[in-house]
Amino acid sequence: MTKNVFAHETTLYENKFPVEGGNFDKAGQVSSQIKAILKRMKLSSEIIRRVALVSYESEINIVSYARKGHIHIQVKPDYVLIEAIDEGDGIPDLELAMQQGWSTASQRIREMGFGAGMGLCNIKNFSDFFRISSDVGKGTQLKMVIKIDKIFDGI
Repeated sequence: MTKNVFAHETTLYENKFPVEGGNFDKAGQVSSQIKAILKRMKLSSEIIRRVALVSYESEINIVSYARKGHIHIQVKPDYVLIEAIDEGDGIPDLELAMQQGWSTASQRIREMGFGAGMGLCNIKNFSDFFRISSDVGKGTQLKMVIKIDKIFDGI
């Protein structure tokens, strides 16, 4: 039996933020809210930067490619867990999708400055743990963990 290392720890903060697919006017609002919450919790600037980055890239992917989704965040004493779950077309080839520069973004999305094919790579590179799964026709699920070495700035 495998032990779930994410269970039975005190939760310092938890919330689920809805993300509307296709709404680029609101793109980035969820990750900005998450960043502000972590600042109020006085997490280190490096942890805040990494969580904000993976949250933002996840949010942009939901806005760009899904009908809707949400970002779920949990702050524990030793790590921040971020899950991004969407209801979209899914990713038929995860290995290809993880290649830097690969993108299925439409011309419209590219003209807005998104869709460079760096999102999933950045998410993986800035996470201490990263898992992606996708069901074609149903959606994609990301799970990321950022370890907290020093929880509070200045302590």
